[in-house]
Amino acid sequence: MAAIFTSADPLSLSRRPLLPSRLPATTFLRHRRPRLVAMAEEHGEANSKPRVLVAEKLGRGGLDLLKGFADVDCAYNLSPEELRAKIALCDALIVRSGTKVGRDVFEASGGRLRVVGRAGVGIDNVDLAAATEHGCLVVNAPTANTVAAAEHGIALLTAMARNIARSDASMKSGKWERNKYVGVSLVGKTLAILGFGKVGSEVARRAKGLGLHVIAHDPYAAADRAHAVGVDLVTFDEAIARADFISLHMPLTPSTSKILNDEAFAKMKNGVRIINVARGGVIDEEALVKALDSGVVAQAALDVFTKEPPTADDKLVLHEKVTATPHLGASTVEAQEEVAIEIAEAVLGALKGELASTSVNAPMVPAEVLSELTPFVVLAEKLGRLAVQLVAGGSGVKSVKVTYTIAITRGDLDTRLLRAMITKGLIEPVSDVHVNIVNADFTAKQRGIRIAEERILLDGSPEDPIDSIQVHIANVESKFPTAASETGEITVQGRVKDGIPHLTKVGSFQVDASMEGSLILCRQVDQPGMIGTVGSILGEQNVNVSFMSVGRIAPRKHAVMAIGVDEEPTKEALKKIGDIPAIEEFVFLKL
Repeated sequence: MAAIFTSADPLSLSRRPLLPSRLPATTFLRHRRPRLVAMAEEHGEANSKPRVLVAEKLGRGGLDLLKGFADVDCAYNLSPEELRAKIALCDALIVRSGTKVGRDVFEASGGRLRVVGRAGVGIDNVDLAAATEHGCLVVNAPTANTVAAAEHGIALLTAMARNIARSDASMKSGKWERNKYVGVSLVGKTLAILGFGKVGSEVARRAKGLGLHVIAHDPYAAADRAHAVGVDLVTFDEAIARADFISLHMPLTPSTSKILNDEAFAKMKNGVRIINVARGGVIDEEALVKALDSGVVAQAALDVFTKEPPTADDKLVLHEKVTATPHLGASTVEAQEEVAIEIAEAVLGALKGELASTSVNAPMVPAEVLSELTPFVVLAEKLGRLAVQLVAGGSGVKSVKVTYTIAITRGDLDTRLLRAMITKGLIEPVSDVHVNIVNADFTAKQRGIRIAEERILLDGSPEDPIDSIQVHIANVESKFPTAASETGEITVQGRVKDGIPHLTKVGSFQVDASMEGSLILCRQVDQPGMIGTVGSILGEQNVNVSFMSVGRIAPRKHAVMAIGVDEEPTKEALKKIGDIPAIEEFVFLKL
């Protein structure tokens, strides 16, 4: 017998402590308070305010907030040695992008440092793993720069279209070249926005006011949100083929790295214009130089670069058709002040024992809980990561159901960490947001994703607390239609076998695939020789196959073949696999 219990409340986690019940929500931030008090007494600081070290310049509004609650030490341009010396007497540290907060800093703090605040979005300069190991919360300020970045994108677009920078330089050199710097009008032209998040949508609103027709590509954006601002969501190929202007606003992830490359430029109109205020790595800079030289790209306006600062002889920066700025997207007086206030509020909340919604690292979980759930935590994230890669786009991911099959003796098992990891798997591959148990619900709600949970309780006392986990995504199209169940949902199921996550079901097909490395899924006619044919194609391309597994409905009918690979196959190899007559559909997935 199996009993089924469901929870469809998308905010159910936020109404109870986010940490396991044995560890109160504030314990993560306060669990070393006795040591802190002892250190304070040693230095004559008992009953004093917490101390905050501000290592880079922060706006006055943020500093005023901090000073109302804490002792604030503003010490800029510290050497690594000076930072390590100061940090042992500090409860919080606030930095921008110029200060490296590595493992050595956390070790030098002697356990006193409770929160690191990054005044901005990126956290590349903070060692998150070391922070988590030392029980230190890391928070950032992800929203304050949105309008500034959008405005800078529009400024670059208009300046490029009317040759503002080049004509200004010409006049300053004593020339008057009206005929040389004839620009192009914006009214009636098509702007393609690649990445329709916060900044992308703000750019769209402003561009519509300039008379541009705006389209956008973002496979995970909601169509209704785009339509609300008069924007049509289209495929990537359609966006770049129709555009007169292309503006990039996507995070740098493995799937977006060098997304504008030789192949993409070949699909664009001659004379297209490119704007990038996102991340330098989303453009193949060598390919862009070639496209500028050939005239495929008429002009480019760039605020970000793969290497920052670029070298003095950088071909792209020096190109006469390029307008370049030194990463100024967030550099307005107002944005800097808003960032200061946002990070100050997050740091103060953490010092007061509150769990911040802008946390970018996971809180400490009791060792016994983590030990029991560790293999299932990995499984949960990989199932989410796999499921979202099967989504073709369109309306975006909005409705997700997670089904846990659990022994009836473990019916009270706390699955919040698993749910957070599924959310992490769903969101992180297509975003630069870091998801953990602290911010999982907030992040899902912010993106309009409703996650319901269902528990199926099984009789018996199995050794493992969980038999299987299923992830269902409703109301979306699938890149791999076989993954759709009879109800039309994308459905994937997994189990832990010998401590290793395994994919056990795709749609209605049973499979058995280790969820390590990368995976190719093929729906095929069940006939002899298919394994050898696909294996030969991959072998010719020097792609190592780690396993092959075939699940079928009945002999000589249809089957799903799962192929584990150690390297990413070339597009040529994938095309050859797709051209095999017996293969009806296939998809390549990074796990």
